[in-house]
Amino acid sequence: MGIKPLIAVIIFLVVMLAIITEKINRCIAALSGALLMIIFRIITLEEGLQHVDFNTLGVLVGMMIFVSVAKNSGLFEYIAIWTAKKTKGDPWKIMIYFVIITAVLSAVLDNVTTVLLVGPMTIVITQILGLNPVPFLITQIIASNVGGTATLIGDPPNIMIGSAANISFLDFVVNLGPVVVVILISMIFCFKFIYKKNLIVDKECQDAILKLDEKVAIKDKKLLIKSVIMIFFVLFGFALHNTIKLESSVVALTGAVIMLFIGKQDIDDILASVEWSTIFFFIGLFVVVGGLVEVGIIHRLATILIESTKGHMMLTVLIILWLSAIISSFLDNIPFVATLIPLILTMQAEGIDVMPLWWATSLGACLGGNGTLIGASANVVLASVGQKNGHPISFKEYFKIGFPLMIVSIIISTVYLIIKFQ
Repeated sequence: MGIKPLIAVIIFLVVMLAIITEKINRCIAALSGALLMIIFRIITLEEGLQHVDFNTLGVLVGMMIFVSVAKNSGLFEYIAIWTAKKTKGDPWKIMIYFVIITAVLSAVLDNVTTVLLVGPMTIVITQILGLNPVPFLITQIIASNVGGTATLIGDPPNIMIGSAANISFLDFVVNLGPVVVVILISMIFCFKFIYKKNLIVDKECQDAILKLDEKVAIKDKKLLIKSVIMIFFVLFGFALHNTIKLESSVVALTGAVIMLFIGKQDIDDILASVEWSTIFFFIGLFVVVGGLVEVGIIHRLATILIESTKGHMMLTVLIILWLSAIISSFLDNIPFVATLIPLILTMQAEGIDVMPLWWATSLGACLGGNGTLIGASANVVLASVGQKNGHPISFKEYFKIGFPLMIVSIIISTVYLIIKFQ
């Protein structure tokens, strides 16, 4: 290993250590790492910016603005109270409802949009019941990454794979839908084992829930109607963004701008509500990982992965699955998938049936995001929602739940792939 790759790895490990130990704010750690990559000439500023996924950032900013305007109508409080009354204030049923809703929405939208819609409702409903929202947020993080695995548009790696391999939306649903359903059911059983005894609500709180009138929560009826209509338009845009040839960020930002026009809210207040620390955390992390890409670390890992199996297809499938999952827990999965794609296409050009490798890559990269708090965009966003409302999720706290459940999901995926392609 040359001096540049060595420095890049050291910078990355120091940044990760700072994030994991939480001795330094994660945004400061990521931005410091990015600057060190540039200062030590591992990567130029121009190259660093090329590695920033502005589409993801556009979705984040757009949906944060959208949700900030919509929540002033009382929409989320209305849905939260309505849900709580339907479940008669049973926190376990509420958790399951939100897990299923999150997983389904993540399959037809991107994960970030889903958690930005579900997160505020979770905070409201747990406040009403006097519960800690952290267990609910953690289960929603996991559900969003599981649900997003099932479709072409659910997670960025799937969009990349679908484009490179010419795999359709229906192909993803048919090939990954069944295992995703099994994994989600398994996760729900695990959630019950982990949290059931902790989800205890006073009888008085449950009675108080039933007495609430959700209509009273509506602060601005006109804005609520506008918000609901715009939500459907944005969901429609996300579902068809590939067909209409528009980036998902354009859909999100368009929805945000229209909401600013029709919502008639204080622009400064709305913009101030955007989680800018989360945005800059992602920018820093993209540049840090970009440094590893530029010095060839990611490509070297992928090459070793392919060469070590010596052409044994099932072994290659399982190694790609597990390595993708572990790496995607700690790194952004986009550059790793981007590195694997040309290698898999090269194997395809040599006459090898690489379809199992595409599914292994998708399962590993998407489900691997559940491993740590920084494994996927949705994780960081929901953690920020919790922190903003006085309930931060620590790296350690999430890791104790997320990493073991990620391993469970990859074990299930392993069995599925062996049965399907052996």
